[in-house]
Amino acid sequence: MAWDFSTEPDFEEQLAWMRDFVKQEIAPLDLVFPHMDHRVPPPWLKSVVDPLKQAVKDRGLWACHLGADLGGKGFGQVKLSLMNEILAPYQWGPTIFGVQGPDTGNAEILAHYGTAEQKEQYLQPLLDGELFSAFSMTEPQAGADPTLLECRAERDGDEWVLTGEKFFTSNADHSAFFIVMAVTNPEVSRYKGMSMFLVPRNAPGVEIVRPTQYMGESDDAMGHPHVRYEDVRLPLDSMLGKEGDAFVIAQTRLSGGRIHHAMRAVGQAQYAFDMMCERALSRRSGNDVIAAKQMVQEAIATAYAEIEQFRLFVLRAAWKIDQGHGYSPEVRKDIAIAKVLSFNVMRSVIDKAVHIHGALGTSGETPLARLWQLVPAYGIWDGPTETHITTAARLILKDHVPSADLWPSEWIPARMEAARTKFADALEQRRLGESAVNA
Repeated sequence: MAWDFSTEPDFEEQLAWMRDFVKQEIAPLDLVFPHMDHRVPPPWLKSVVDPLKQAVKDRGLWACHLGADLGGKGFGQVKLSLMNEILAPYQWGPTIFGVQGPDTGNAEILAHYGTAEQKEQYLQPLLDGELFSAFSMTEPQAGADPTLLECRAERDGDEWVLTGEKFFTSNADHSAFFIVMAVTNPEVSRYKGMSMFLVPRNAPGVEIVRPTQYMGESDDAMGHPHVRYEDVRLPLDSMLGKEGDAFVIAQTRLSGGRIHHAMRAVGQAQYAFDMMCERALSRRSGNDVIAAKQMVQEAIATAYAEIEQFRLFVLRAAWKIDQGHGYSPEVRKDIAIAKVLSFNVMRSVIDKAVHIHGALGTSGETPLARLWQLVPAYGIWDGPTETHITTAARLILKDHVPSADLWPSEWIPARMEAARTKFADALEQRRLGESAVNA
């Protein structure tokens, strides 16, 4: 198999423009207007961010996450991965480029499964950056295991009645609508008995029970609330796709999102690595900079290798998708491993970066504090690391078979016997020749 992750020169120019743009125009937003990137901006902030969004649109780089067949730019996963790596270090980055989560995954669902009316009402405003959305799946008693979901939607005449509770519905308090996963047929497997619904945030019966923030985040940061649905009445056309299709729809959403998460991890790890190298070359210990210390050099070399290996792995997985493999078992295996590596590489690299910065690294005076807070989340987002390890192992083992008998297929005594049989004539000639010499 030949692998080619290269992109055309015109796109390389776009990436170069992005690198400069995010540093000069987006990075300052994180400092002056933190935690306002996932909500509709007030007029005074629109005057700041709208020109930046327009600059992105003028370059043809706005909302590039949908394929051409779904009304997007058709960039493909390799290009999207390279873009996400550049945007990842900055909270405002994805929003200014129209690729912020969870909206990207929700847009993909709507593009794939939404009706013309649903797309007009929800998808187009979402792609235009006029509103935000939430994905409501996880429940207090059910995290990564969808078979434990209890939130119900029951048919009542020409309406569905939604009842249940969801936990960690990201950005629910600033979203115009939710995509909610609910049980519609409790008599069958959850994998076949769940459906997806579009639920307006202001629908009667939708209640934000309490806000939840990531550890260390301020109260005004993007929340992940506990949401209660109390007899929420929805029209029949609020369903996304067919009844019972929720699990398939969710996998469509999550698989692409996991690739983007992985490449964001690459970008954030690279950001921490660059800070680490600068600090190692600047901070002194004794008569020299700490970069001259062998253990610091070992940390830098190891971190470099971890990031480069991870980047290539993610790009290869993205390339496979672009080559038409879709989300086949082969690709899902790589996506699962990329999810595991996201956590492992982030933890390893950022730990080294914090340590080399010393006391400053443990403070809130560098971006490392925010990156460090994200490390545990990378092990939980879109399912815990252990789940993805199990998934990958099952898919890997499908490509292998057990040995035919008691002994392994590479057991040397059996192979030696087979080899001697294969070369019996040559061995016999060798024996006769040696006998003649010794006679």
